[in-house]
Amino acid sequence: MAKDRPAELQSIPALLARNAVKWGALPAFREKEFGIWQSWTWAEAQAEIRAMALGFLALGLERGDHVAIIGRNRPALYWSMVAAQMCGAVPVPLYQDAVAEEMAYVLEHCGARFVVCGDQEQVDKVLEVQEGLEGKDLRLHHIAYLDKRGMRKYDHSHMNALADIAAEGRAAEQRLGAELDKRIAELTYDSTCVMLYTSGTTGKPKGVVLSNRNIIETAKNSSEFDHLRHSDDVLAYLPMAWVGDFIFSVGQAYWTGFTVNCPESDSTVRTCLREIGPSYYFAPPRVFEGLLTDVTIRMEDAGRFKQWLYRHFMGVARRVGPALLDGKAVGFGDRLAYWLGGVFVYGPLKDSLGLGRLRVAYTAGEAIGPEIFDFYRSLGINLKQLYGQTEASVFITQQPDGEVRSDTVGVPSPGVEVKIGENGEVYYRSPGTFVEYYNNPESTASTKDAEGWVATGDAGFFEEGTGHLRIIDRAKDVGKMADGRLFAPKYVENKLKFYSNILEAVVLGAGRDYCTAFINIDLTAVGNWAERNNIAYASYQELSQHPQVLETIAGHVEEVNKSVAADPMLAGCQIHRFLILHKELDADDGEMTRTRKVRRKVIEEKFADLIAALYGGKNSIYTETEVTYEDGRKGAIKATLTIRDAKVAAGQERIAAE
Repeated sequence: MAKDRPAELQSIPALLARNAVKWGALPAFREKEFGIWQSWTWAEAQAEIRAMALGFLALGLERGDHVAIIGRNRPALYWSMVAAQMCGAVPVPLYQDAVAEEMAYVLEHCGARFVVCGDQEQVDKVLEVQEGLEGKDLRLHHIAYLDKRGMRKYDHSHMNALADIAAEGRAAEQRLGAELDKRIAELTYDSTCVMLYTSGTTGKPKGVVLSNRNIIETAKNSSEFDHLRHSDDVLAYLPMAWVGDFIFSVGQAYWTGFTVNCPESDSTVRTCLREIGPSYYFAPPRVFEGLLTDVTIRMEDAGRFKQWLYRHFMGVARRVGPALLDGKAVGFGDRLAYWLGGVFVYGPLKDSLGLGRLRVAYTAGEAIGPEIFDFYRSLGINLKQLYGQTEASVFITQQPDGEVRSDTVGVPSPGVEVKIGENGEVYYRSPGTFVEYYNNPESTASTKDAEGWVATGDAGFFEEGTGHLRIIDRAKDVGKMADGRLFAPKYVENKLKFYSNILEAVVLGAGRDYCTAFINIDLTAVGNWAERNNIAYASYQELSQHPQVLETIAGHVEEVNKSVAADPMLAGCQIHRFLILHKELDADDGEMTRTRKVRRKVIEEKFADLIAALYGGKNSIYTETEVTYEDGRKGAIKATLTIRDAKVAAGQERIAAE
């Protein structure tokens, strides 16, 4: 049982010590820098982390202090989290692309005394925040930075390079070593491991306090569920502030001892994915959507024979691939055809995507379109869905091998209990259930009851016979249309995003007579089409309103309507009218969270004039929209948008129960 776990395995620093003994010579971290992969063994990582922790002690890091970590995925930043834990402090990763206002809120809310930055850009943001919060309760004491470029002329009275801090720590081993060992020994299963902020879909982000028990028990159970081992490789490329990255790149990595690989930059992730060829991989749906868009574009540019070969064998894959992956009986002829497809199409395609070595792949964060999900499964990629939350240390449900489907999120993860409330909301309790929301007892009490049950805010139900959980949508987003028909926007949005031309979609219709939609085109896919057809355009805005683009998107919408009409419960969610937005939805403009979840309330308020036009019968509308540029400046985009009607398919519509 968890409470009987040996003391030497009750914290992340304790797991590090075990790994340095058990797998000391095996690679723990890799990082690509200047085009070259560098590697650190578990023993080397332990030495670096200890030096860093001693350096933090020398700078005055106290028990209970909050240490903010800001930057892209780099081994040294992961080490700084564990070094902070060794000192009895609490690491608080922040989104590196957060604007100053978002960063200011988190730094002030958690009262960070130390900040570890990746580079000059992050240091500048912190200094800007520090100036803006003068006179407020900002306890910022020291700033550390990893990349020294551009930092020479800064005031270093309360600022140091991380490498210099580690060097100071090595020199202080004799003086501070005993104190560090004492603090490490004080860590228990109930000590705070990390504090992660929610995405803030409906309001200000909340600081989720997770203990060593939460992280280690979840990491252990989920690793055993999928038979993860120390020889596995993962690619750490998702935001370090996101709970998914923490559980995979820290929790599971330290429990199983597998290797965490950090790409050179955001722009080289695809290249690094191909070079590493991870055996264990996680990506939100948007990443799998992007990979499929690239495949579609490349095939459109291929010769006729290659296109025929691809279409033919993908037809075989859709028919045979999932059954083979699940170990079901398949005829000899189909097996032979699929083997040939593997030689000519599936194998080369998986290798080019960097997915050729995968044993297990997961997607979560948003529902994935069934067509996209089935595409990867048909290639023989063991892609599965999980359902989780920051408050659960990720895992609530998982899909067991042989029971993988696109329309469910699996069965309760090991050690997790799940129940459905009277209003259809999903509740859970588990060893991973968060301790509290930091400095927010009211929200803690409203989310987690005295028995440990947590309200997810999602609506769902268990299937009879299989015990699999199906998530309909966010409970607050699921509603009824004016005539009582069920309204579940995410279901339709995911079907729209299967098309490579569509990047994002927002379906509207709660309390209305019919559904409408905002659509973002995928500039890469549509731009490639425009180039092949010699269509000139000067901007996203101009391309989005091109008559042929509108006609193509209308065709996609009508195909989705036919698919939606086949579901009696959701047939009322067909889209009657739509427009293509003149700008991409952007987190900097507050329209999406940093994890790219749509903020529906913000969009409904910001684009109220467009919604009125959709439901007012207009064929076009002139609009002006404020935007935020990368340097923080504000501007405005002016455009006249075309509104299109879409054909609605006949369906067996079922009125939702009153």
